[in-house]
Amino acid sequence: MQTIYLDDVLARLRASLEQDDFAGAAAIIEELRPVDQADLFTELDEEDQVSLFSQLNPASSADLLEELEDEEAAELMAALPAAAAARIVAEMEPDEAVDMFGEMEPHQVQAVLSQLADPDEIRPLLLHPEDSAGGLMTVWILALRRRMTVAHALDAIREWQPEDKEIIQYLFVVDKEGKLCGVVSLFKLITSAPQQLVMDVMNPEVISVSVGTDQEECARIMSRYDLLTLPVVDEQGMLLGAITIDDVIDVLEEEATEDIQRFGGASPLDHSYLNTGVAEIARKRIGWLLMLFLTGTLTGTVMRLFEDELMAVVTLSIFIPLLIGTGGNAGSQTTSTIIRALAVGDLEWQDALKAFWHELRTGLILGAGMATVAYLRAVTWGTGVPVALTVALAIMAIVVWANSLGALLPLAAAKLRIDPTVVSGPAMSTLVDATGLFIYFTIARWILGL
Repeated sequence: MQTIYLDDVLARLRASLEQDDFAGAAAIIEELRPVDQADLFTELDEEDQVSLFSQLNPASSADLLEELEDEEAAELMAALPAAAAARIVAEMEPDEAVDMFGEMEPHQVQAVLSQLADPDEIRPLLLHPEDSAGGLMTVWILALRRRMTVAHALDAIREWQPEDKEIIQYLFVVDKEGKLCGVVSLFKLITSAPQQLVMDVMNPEVISVSVGTDQEECARIMSRYDLLTLPVVDEQGMLLGAITIDDVIDVLEEEATEDIQRFGGASPLDHSYLNTGVAEIARKRIGWLLMLFLTGTLTGTVMRLFEDELMAVVTLSIFIPLLIGTGGNAGSQTTSTIIRALAVGDLEWQDALKAFWHELRTGLILGAGMATVAYLRAVTWGTGVPVALTVALAIMAIVVWANSLGALLPLAAAKLRIDPTVVSGPAMSTLVDATGLFIYFTIARWILGL
């Protein structure tokens, strides 16, 4: 029902724009929730987007920008005069504004900042890398003093009234120097006696991250401990801001997108798919294709080395696709499992030997099962017992080898600070193809006496 409703609204919106009724189109957009506004907005032509965006009030514009991709938001802001852009930025959360500024030209950012009444809310965030806790945090937080009474704390909350309600579920407590010293839930404050001090009802065991912590690690911590907000501190323990759960969801989506693109054997796109030019997409893929092609030539090299064996027993070639396909699949299964374990913190480099032993035994079980099926299949094709035995032993050895390699390569990549997904998918399959053929022909030479 929601899709039909939005399609109907989109039709009305386009009809208003065709009649140059931008005020009416703006009224249609402003009736919707921000996420629905963004969905409809991206369906419009770029010219209509700019014309319509300039008609929205600053608050609606800010809500819309926070739902759009950063590069799309930056393009819209770049089309506005600096003064108009500043009025919109003033309505945005500082961390969202900083993300958008990261996609704008430096002179455009400075022009907008110069028009802001209070640029100091945003300037400090620009100093931190975009993918760090400092770049992810919001500074719009309410810090309670440890010696405040509960009554005074509740009064402060009533006066504050932030738009982002996640940041008042749990409130952070600081000492007189501004150092983080505890956390207290809103429920705890409401149910405590008004005359009690905040320090008596707070939990001093608060989980925090330093300002330079990578965003993926922040997301992992929040997921592990079921946190709605995560405080960010500097080297002295001073409270600088907090990361909210909605920011973490964006990080998880971004990291998952990058991993999926790498699983397919391509470099991650810097922008959304439709906003990335054909030339840029080709550039992101050509490096991987060339590398996989050159790696794939190893398969041909191995086949040339064993050319005499293939000529002597042509039947061996029938099983090549089966063997290399099974090896690649087994390796990809293992790398996917190991990469996931690394992502959720179940595995570290120190666990490499344990993971290797785990997958070695798993490979033996899987290999034995595959060998039995392969032997029976080869016999039913009338290849003879020697060839069937060769295929069976080869497929068992290849599965064990692929599992072992799939366990160690992602861990080694993580140790070298390389994204483990780089060694997954096509890269893993191509590597196992060449080495698997070498194993196959070596076993054939041994059993068949070639």
